[in-house]
Amino acid sequence: NRYCMMQEHEKAKVLQALGGKKGIIDSSVPALLFVFTQSIAHNLQISLIVALSTAAVLTTIRLINKDSLIHSFSGLFGVMICAAFAYFTNSPKGYFAPSIGKNAFFLSLYAFGNIIRWPVIGVVLGAILGEDTRWRKDKLRLRAYTMASWVWFLMFAIRFGVQYFLFHKDYLTALGIANIFLGLPLYLLTLWATWEIIKRVPTTSAAKSNQDN
Repeated sequence: NRYCMMQEHEKAKVLQALGGKKGIIDSSVPALLFVFTQSIAHNLQISLIVALSTAAVLTTIRLINKDSLIHSFSGLFGVMICAAFAYFTNSPKGYFAPSIGKNAFFLSLYAFGNIIRWPVIGVVLGAILGEDTRWRKDKLRLRAYTMASWVWFLMFAIRFGVQYFLFHKDYLTALGIANIFLGLPLYLLTLWATWEIIKRVPTTSAAKSNQDN
């Protein structure tokens, strides 16, 4: 029926707006090979070359498949930053420092957004779904976006907590393995939970916003 069709259309927009599977894969694979090479060769430069080469190959594949430039270069750019940290700190575990910092930033951002009643998921999806900022006057929609943003906060908090602990314990191999589960599986679970929360509340139309006023 029409409602189901509208939901499928909104779902596609949500997945496109929050989608980042390719970037996660393109950053996780080089990280895993970096740890694997380091555990065998015990040579930082060789490990970095393997990681950067892998990222370059994945980027080339994205370009050949005519993916967007953002999707094509996001993974490569992330790997280059991680490699730079490891190189200049002369420490293999430095490779994971940028990821820890990124997760700390985003968990703070999502928490702050909810505290001031501007949930990040609402800000991102409001424009995509044609709600603009009207959803802030819709109590149910605001609550849904707030709950969804707490889900993303939890994802970044889990990533930060696990990575920070393993980083300071110098568990390099464990860091690499943990990143597999903290990457795509946790991200897909977060994406699924976000849609399950949002789909229960209709998008805020201009007419509905005027009624609430």
